[in-house]
Amino acid sequence: MKAMILAAGLGTRLKPFTNEHPKALAIINGKSLLQRNIEYLAAFGVTDIIVNVHHFPDQITDLIKSNKGFGSNITISDEHDQVLETGGGLMKARAFFENGEPFVLMNVDILTDMNISKMAEQHTSSKALATLAVTNRKTSRYFLFDDIEILCGWRNIKTGEQKVSKEAPELFQKAFSGIHIISPEIFSLIKITGKFSMVDVYLELCKTHTIMGFDHSTSKFIDVGTPENIVIAEEIFS
Repeated sequence: MKAMILAAGLGTRLKPFTNEHPKALAIINGKSLLQRNIEYLAAFGVTDIIVNVHHFPDQITDLIKSNKGFGSNITISDEHDQVLETGGGLMKARAFFENGEPFVLMNVDILTDMNISKMAEQHTSSKALATLAVTNRKTSRYFLFDDIEILCGWRNIKTGEQKVSKEAPELFQKAFSGIHIISPEIFSLIKITGKFSMVDVYLELCKTHTIMGFDHSTSKFIDVGTPENIVIAEEIFS
């Protein structure tokens, strides 16, 4: 299985650090987020990884080269002209996944000990187009699932905005963890081009395809998107 780590974002929530560095290089107990997630994937046998870059890209490429990919085979997807967001970034890297196997897509600014192998097993057995890691934690935006973890919609509890793509007797909100396992068939189904979010893709495709949730609420998890959460992350991840 291959993977893509999304590391091109501006990291505005991590200012002032990101005034001079990419968020991927934020340090947690002596290791950058990028190194931690490369090693996290490798622990589950995922060592062929593509990393997209935009904000201070040379810092990321230099770190990878000087550390020989931290033991993994790392390819760079250069987005120096424009940040393409999750969907556009994935489509730019499409050729990397031409082997036709399901792959992992994950944000660089999250840390977890979730078992990717178990998530991959569920993805395969359910024959889903995509499987999304979720938990029961509190946030402002949620994916909405039916009672068997099939994606039906999305909700922003701060603004009241809600999109329901598939009706269900009851909808259950789960917080997205920024990790996807995706079947490559999705590439031929994506009609959006340029800069776009995978959230929009999922809300459209779940009308006609199965997109599942994988609940890992018992795992360690943190979104390391703010300076405050770096402090918390250092308490959770040694």
